[in-house]
Amino acid sequence: MTGRIEGRPADGGPTAAAHPADAAVARVVREEWGRLVALLLARFRRLDLVEDALGDAVEAAARTWPHDGVPDNPAGWLHRAAQRRVLDRLRSETMAGRRHQLLATDLDRSHRPTMADPGDLVEDDLLRLVLLCTHPALAPEAAAALTLRLVLGVSTHDVARLFLVPETTMAARITRAKKKVVTAGIPFTVPDASTLPERLSGVAVTAYLAFTAGYAPGSGPDLVRVELAGEALRLTRTVHGLRPQDPTLTALLALMLLQHSRRDARTDADGALVLLPDQDRARWHHDEIDEATALLASAPLQEPVPRQAAAYLLQAFIAREHALAADPGATRWDRVVTYYDRLLEVDPSPAASLARAVAVAEADGPRAGLAALQGIELPGSHRPAAVRAQLLARAGEHDSARAAFDEAIVLCHNDPERDHLLSRRAALDRG
Repeated sequence: MTGRIEGRPADGGPTAAAHPADAAVARVVREEWGRLVALLLARFRRLDLVEDALGDAVEAAARTWPHDGVPDNPAGWLHRAAQRRVLDRLRSETMAGRRHQLLATDLDRSHRPTMADPGDLVEDDLLRLVLLCTHPALAPEAAAALTLRLVLGVSTHDVARLFLVPETTMAARITRAKKKVVTAGIPFTVPDASTLPERLSGVAVTAYLAFTAGYAPGSGPDLVRVELAGEALRLTRTVHGLRPQDPTLTALLALMLLQHSRRDARTDADGALVLLPDQDRARWHHDEIDEATALLASAPLQEPVPRQAAAYLLQAFIAREHALAADPGATRWDRVVTYYDRLLEVDPSPAASLARAVAVAEADGPRAGLAALQGIELPGSHRPAAVRAQLLARAGEHDSARAAFDEAIVLCHNDPERDHLLSRRAALDRG
């Protein structure tokens, strides 16, 4: 099924529909798609048939509900319709002598009891689906796309738009991922207690990959892709809801909420970059900041946590310092530097070192920031040169700042960021 579910933005909010039934279809797809896929897959073990059948059921609902009315249990209606389509297909395959080698059920009975109401789905079925989509055998990019498609019900068309590739390319990528699931024999199971935390860490990596792609696009006309970040946040919420005591998922959800809370203030009306000190803090989503703050104080994060959880937790602490400051001048940059020092011990990276240099400059002045910037390399990235340019300008070294701005502009492939650099370069020339 490709591109057949439309009518809602990818940040999770339902759009206005022409008919109440259309809104009901969009809502049940948004809220129940992953659970329905998981329930059907638990019975039939045929990923190809399950997704096609459920897509057909959604199309049937879009045709019939406006005339017949929305059923009392929309998810149950879709489940029964999809189940009938799978059974019809299996009977056809049997009659033609093409019974699939992975078929693990009889046509007339399931290998396990099937619940009539998908709303009562055992949580492990949805968790099995998430773990199947994010299996280590799949490349991270493919896992992210497959998870958005199967767990969250994002259409192939919209997944392609989120990742900035043609729909045909994304359809092929998702198809290859599904085939990999079959050929690699990836099981539809929840690992035992000894390996589940590691697998959940893989889920977190997949979600954060998509989230980061939303807020740090390397090229193109968009400074941020809020829709992609919103879908990644929705995935993290879904999995955290299944395992609320997992420290890695708890820390990641808090981090995402804090970063996502500033989405409306990151750009102006023309789509131009607005730096953190210049953002209108009234436009931040303070309910999400409050939710994240509560998560950071919750029980899963009060005990020693795994390394990956610690990395997310420290980044969340940094984001919290910004979120709780009443104005830019109230930011406790000394705390931010300390958190970055700890983060570099737990999860060292050039990106974290670069961010630490910025924090050092705010805490101790531009020359201290320039000293902290020494030796940091992000090949192909414009950001080290951009930071160096702005610190040199603040230090009064205008000729060196111009040269650094020129270097950053050449390396920058994101249109709004490049426009911002050009503007800062021009302002430097104007004195």
